[in-house]
Amino acid sequence: MKLTRIAASLVLVGLAGSAYATNGMNMEGYGPIAAGMGGASMAYDNGNAAMMNNPATLGLAADGNRLDVALGFLGPDVAVVGGQSSGGDAYYMPAAGWTRKNGKLTYGVGMFAQGGMGTEFAMGMDGLPERSELGVGRLIAPLAFNVNPDLTIGGSVDFVWAMLDLRMAMPLSNMAGLITPTGGGNGTLMGALGGMMGAGYDNARLDFSDGNDFTGKAKGYGLAGKLGFTYKINPMFTLGGTYHSKTDLGDMETNTGGASMIVTDTGGNPTQVVPGKISVRDFQWPETYGLGVAIQANPRLLVALDYKRINWKDVMKNFTMTYSAMGDSVTFALPQNWDDQDVFQIGLSYKATDALTLRAGANLSDNPIPDATMHYLFPAIVENHYTVGLGYAIDPTSDVNVSLQHAPEVEQTNSTFGYTVSHEQTSFQLMYSKRF
Repeated sequence: MKLTRIAASLVLVGLAGSAYATNGMNMEGYGPIAAGMGGASMAYDNGNAAMMNNPATLGLAADGNRLDVALGFLGPDVAVVGGQSSGGDAYYMPAAGWTRKNGKLTYGVGMFAQGGMGTEFAMGMDGLPERSELGVGRLIAPLAFNVNPDLTIGGSVDFVWAMLDLRMAMPLSNMAGLITPTGGGNGTLMGALGGMMGAGYDNARLDFSDGNDFTGKAKGYGLAGKLGFTYKINPMFTLGGTYHSKTDLGDMETNTGGASMIVTDTGGNPTQVVPGKISVRDFQWPETYGLGVAIQANPRLLVALDYKRINWKDVMKNFTMTYSAMGDSVTFALPQNWDDQDVFQIGLSYKATDALTLRAGANLSDNPIPDATMHYLFPAIVENHYTVGLGYAIDPTSDVNVSLQHAPEVEQTNSTFGYTVSHEQTSFQLMYSKRF
């Protein structure tokens, strides 16, 4: 069946996706139509990316089928000031979505990268490479219903996956200070670490990484959902809002022997290597609230204004991992203590000709990461983004849209250890759409 083949193709495309830090760990905009307008997306038709933004706006489209196929690029520029620069400077994110509107009802399926973060440094304190790569994506089944000509409601059920690679070194004494026995073990692993520290070993690291930009060594799966609405106040003003639930993800886990704990001597040589299994405990994506207005100032000019609240505080208190080896297990709890984040998005869309639409916008946010817990492997500290974009109608049933986003450089100093991290980034999204 034709629609079955479309749905299967979306799954294959979306499985390759991961994304990186912008609004905390969220993308600043989903789909090039919204991204070109600063990410504002609550109250106007912005294509099938509405599955990630506000599913109710799917009901604003014309009757028929729509297929969107997109590719995103993110180019972060991260460095420890006065030290190394991250080699993780190019990430690619495919996405796709199909919807069908039939009268009052719109439904479909899509696959999108949600967000994440990642860095790569050539040499940690133990002389070995360090890296992080966290990606979160969604397979989405949306539904929108036109209650009347003015009111549309929508929602979605989201299958969510998370994947993580990590190579992180720290002084052995610091690692020991983060460990608490998980219970049920025999103390062998904790005792071995204590013995190594007493013998004068310097550094320890956790190491689980497959080195692939599109997969992760530790994986977890779960569910989430969204609700949304749009209401046309009058021909000029449309109001929209959405609620994204907190995810219900299972632990991200490697297979047995898929991770290593490595202890190095004073020369940085790996002296003790303990194979084991990592379980990242209760990692969740936060609930989000959004509210916005679209103003059709004249037939050619659209203005969109959105506000979003991202509740990082509830899900980013600690980054907790359990390491199992030698018939025992210990738990590492790395404090995070993120704050909730306010995001303001403003965008303009101007129809220059019947075929060409020009867009511009800004995405303004605060940094949710406290100075005391900011880490160079997870520097999700960028704040403001400035965006441009355009759309071009190839013919009455197909068009292309592209956006370019830039986040100026910001710096933040870790008040616990005294190092400073800088972060700026440039990204783009490109999408082809077909209606049939």
